[in-house]
Amino acid sequence: MGIGPSQLSWFFAGLATASLLIIGIAGYKGVDADGGPGFDEPPFVMHDVDRAQQLFGLQFDEAQRDSMMDGLRTNLDLYEVMREIDLPNHVVPAMQFNVLAAGSLPDLEQRPVDWKLPASVSLPENREELAFYPVEKLAVLIRDRKITSLELTELYLDRIARYDDELMTVVTLTPDLARRQARQADEELARGIWRGPLHGIPYGTKDLLDLAGYPSTWGSEIYRDQVATETAVVIRKLEEAGAVHLAKMSLGELAWGDVWFGGMTRSPWNTEYGSSGSSAGSASATAAGLVAFAIGSETLGSIVSPSTRNGVTGLRPTYDRVSRQGAMALSWSMDKLGPITRSAHDAALVFAAIHGPAERNADAGYSDPVLIHRKTGVFDLPFNYEPDFDFENLKVGYVKSALESDYGYRDFDRAVLEVLESLGAQLVPIELPELPASAIRFILSVEAAAAFDDITRSGRDTMMVRQIKNAWPNVFRTSRFVPAVEYVQANRIRALIMEQMDEAIRGVDVYVSPSFAGGNLLVTNLTGHPSLSVPTGFDPQVGLPTSITFNGHLFDEGTVLALARAYQSVTEHHLRIPPAFLNAIGPDTGD
Repeated sequence: MGIGPSQLSWFFAGLATASLLIIGIAGYKGVDADGGPGFDEPPFVMHDVDRAQQLFGLQFDEAQRDSMMDGLRTNLDLYEVMREIDLPNHVVPAMQFNVLAAGSLPDLEQRPVDWKLPASVSLPENREELAFYPVEKLAVLIRDRKITSLELTELYLDRIARYDDELMTVVTLTPDLARRQARQADEELARGIWRGPLHGIPYGTKDLLDLAGYPSTWGSEIYRDQVATETAVVIRKLEEAGAVHLAKMSLGELAWGDVWFGGMTRSPWNTEYGSSGSSAGSASATAAGLVAFAIGSETLGSIVSPSTRNGVTGLRPTYDRVSRQGAMALSWSMDKLGPITRSAHDAALVFAAIHGPAERNADAGYSDPVLIHRKTGVFDLPFNYEPDFDFENLKVGYVKSALESDYGYRDFDRAVLEVLESLGAQLVPIELPELPASAIRFILSVEAAAAFDDITRSGRDTMMVRQIKNAWPNVFRTSRFVPAVEYVQANRIRALIMEQMDEAIRGVDVYVSPSFAGGNLLVTNLTGHPSLSVPTGFDPQVGLPTSITFNGHLFDEGTVLALARAYQSVTEHHLRIPPAFLNAIGPDTGD
């Protein structure tokens, strides 16, 4: 459901070697009446099998290859039978990745959350400043009826009209829907109904989420005319919270990078650079004040990377914490949905509304989350968040070898540790699992190739914008040559990495790591642990933001968010506004 632009740069350089599969498909003529393989000529011969096995690092002698021939031809016949079956993107494999495999069941008690909203918020003289206010301040203004949701909606729509031609964040604008939802929010407030902090707040969604009656393009010319018939669970939950849907935001085509059929989405900090991806539009629009917040997705860096590039705060929740029903599938065992916001506290406000299944089982409640997960595919677990972070008796880990290595922006990350220590954090060095997670990252590519198998075999992959080696069309094709045995073995190694991860962080309550150096990004995406990308400064050469990542135990987004809020309470990186989009607004807006 999302990978960063530089997170998938491996695989075979080429496949000039004769291929068993390609030759087999070329020679296939259907199924004979007697049920046998229907080939006019043998689809492949012994020599082809000899050459093909080299692709997989295998070595069978001539007698062994001869014995394999009938079985290989039968398998090829069965592949063609399978390919006659329609498999829409939303069909989930009958194999489920479970993040609880290596960990214990988390807290089952939901405790009251005091959101610590400001007692009162004043309207700025320059109404444009509202575009950069955090959700917590906008919520109070709307609740106290100092501004209407419709006024705020019109402000954001006007900013989109002025700035989006430069940034290219919007795929589909939904102004009629937004105005209708805003009027409803205002009418409810007039009757004394306030749904909570997201009531009347305008937002955007990554265009891999379905919204009934609107296109779901997935950023690709292939699906440009695809119209959703149902609405994704995460959007329905935001509707229930009273939020106002402004637009469907751009994503790198089929959730890779920041290039889509409309062009490249730009970072408002330096429009010569892309927004990174694949949640490109969600992050750029939030940073530029085109939406109050947005929903993104991550499979391997697609929340962390664009949040970094755009200087916003991005939460990648625990795997299966937020429903993916109604979302494009890229990798069934790695996709996650999460909020992209102006602050950690805003991320908590949005996450509180979107986590859990579409409807809570009133009888089971939190008593049997495993059963609920089995029925819905989503864990129904509490979100316990205490905004005023208490450092007493809590241990904050840091990935020692990564933070001591030589990488860009190391000084920024070390400064974060100094801030945390000054706040009272007890810093504890930790190390990530020793097993090479990079060796099994093809899990993502294989699942993605399966998710979009039809466009590979039909040749529609040639319609995609990026046709370089390190792009989806080539990766989909290459992934067809990963043996099923190796895919299963990779997932067995993944289970061991999960066990090692559980042991590695058992002695800390939360930990910090470089956003990209040291391997944390890949490891946590494979294990399903939650992460939060937080801005830490700016690259002095190009003016682009930098970040660090706060990470936590499975299902403990609350501690991660509270620690990040504590950090942001004494720093100002998250308050900065892209200069070209200030419109006479000072850099201290929203503090």
